[in-house]
Amino acid sequence: MSRKHKYSKVFKLEAVQKVLQDYQSITIVSDTIGIHKSDLKKWIKYYQEYGESGLEPKSVNASYSGAFKLKVIRSIEQSGLSFRAASLKYNIPSHSTVQGWYQTYISKGALELYKDGRGCPISMNNRKSRKILKKPQTREEELLLENESLKAELALLKKLKALAQAKKKKQ
Repeated sequence: MSRKHKYSKVFKLEAVQKVLQDYQSITIVSDTIGIHKSDLKKWIKYYQEYGESGLEPKSVNASYSGAFKLKVIRSIEQSGLSFRAASLKYNIPSHSTVQGWYQTYISKGALELYKDGRGCPISMNNRKSRKILKKPQTREEELLLENESLKAELALLKKLKALAQAKKKKQ
């Protein structure tokens, strides 16, 4: 069973063309057709990046590999991409998905990106089964997680220092 999409490809294309070809403002077009202007801006960016295929409905339940998630995070850190820019570059439907990966990477490390977090969560009422499912980590796993966390922290500090130096140089 497929997911019902709110807006068709034809509808999105007409809205985008009103802005790009008819030179109407984003605000006027969004108010006229009854959508939020952030949605229209997103459609325009995807159209400019991928053409008409960028306006096709995307699978919300897509599954991404840990290596792909890490690649996206690394490009954010190295290129200074925003979450929206990274989702556009890698054709991910929602920037909040990328933001969630980044938060996981920062708080829990790169190894956590390789885990599949989908499925039924363990209920809070069943604490005994939750304790059984949680495996104790070996010392090596703990050290790997700590190492990843420290690397992420160091990269963040380097980025902060570079931004401070750039601001100081600009002044």
